[in-house]
Amino acid sequence: MEDRKSLPFTDAVLHEVQRFMDLTPFSLPHYSLKDISFRGYTIPKDTLLFPMLHSVLREDKLWSTPWSFNPQHFLDQNGNFKKNPAFVPFSAGKRACVGESLARMEIFLFIVSFLQDFTFSAPNGPDSINLVPEYSSLTNLPRRYNLIATPR
Repeated sequence: MEDRKSLPFTDAVLHEVQRFMDLTPFSLPHYSLKDISFRGYTIPKDTLLFPMLHSVLREDKLWSTPWSFNPQHFLDQNGNFKKNPAFVPFSAGKRACVGESLARMEIFLFIVSFLQDFTFSAPNGPDSINLVPEYSSLTNLPRRYNLIATPR
């Protein structure tokens, strides 16, 4: 994990995959504990609320190109990794996923170990891969496609 800081583009790509793929567009439901006024709307006590993570991950005021895969969302002008407070694939606040740091570490180690041992290519070229997920009612699913993993 000590190498992570020397791999800012890799870290940016992994974050952008999570932002762009947006596997779980909803966070866990919550109940309002009291009447709430929000942007001119009244939300009564005991209302079931579903936080929409998707709306934050695709908000054009927060991302320069919200509907495109763009690792630059997580890089500063010098190519260093930068955090973005709008990056909330694990939710946010007191009820954010308790395993977030473990998950991020595991994702990084898993992907980097594959990239160290294999070169990946698409049989019909990189432009043949459709990066837009298939949307379903509860999750967004990655599309199926073939890859060639060539040992290094």
